[in-house]
Amino acid sequence: MQVNGKKTIGSFQKKYNIGSFELLSKTAPIQAISLIILGPFVDYYLNGRSLLNYPFSGGATFFILLSCSLAVFCNMSQYLCIGRFSATSFQVLGHMKTVCVLILGWILFDSALTVKNILGMLLAVMGMVVYSWAMEAEKKVAAPVPRIKSEMLDGEDVPLKARVSGVPAVDLEDGEMKS
Repeated sequence: MQVNGKKTIGSFQKKYNIGSFELLSKTAPIQAISLIILGPFVDYYLNGRSLLNYPFSGGATFFILLSCSLAVFCNMSQYLCIGRFSATSFQVLGHMKTVCVLILGWILFDSALTVKNILGMLLAVMGMVVYSWAMEAEKKVAAPVPRIKSEMLDGEDVPLKARVSGVPAVDLEDGEMKS
């Protein structure tokens, strides 16, 4: 999912006031139907063999079901994150997921890690660190600076109600009118 798609989904959640699971329940059937219809054709185009001719064993079926289950949890976590994080933060999470997939593939399946993969993972992790640093620096800059009374303009320390003439101020703690 691209950044614009994430922004669109996040705006739909806010516009229609729907939660992530409700949005997922509306979009998942459309995605599943399109995958069922287009999947075999795309698989035949990419592999030159029909999926229906694959010799399904018990182990293959188990790992297919395991993969599908993990994909469901991955989609659920993505939809939970979309409404809560910015598009950039979501991209950072996506890159972390890619790094985890490459490392787990190397550990579990003994897949080869090339220099290109390792440099890509290092670059992604460095980007995440720099992004986190920049976000923290931005939060520090955006934090309100406490001001001392001598630096305030005349009347700035007086509440707005007290500045309006003709309206008596109410003591909020006691609920009584001040004279």
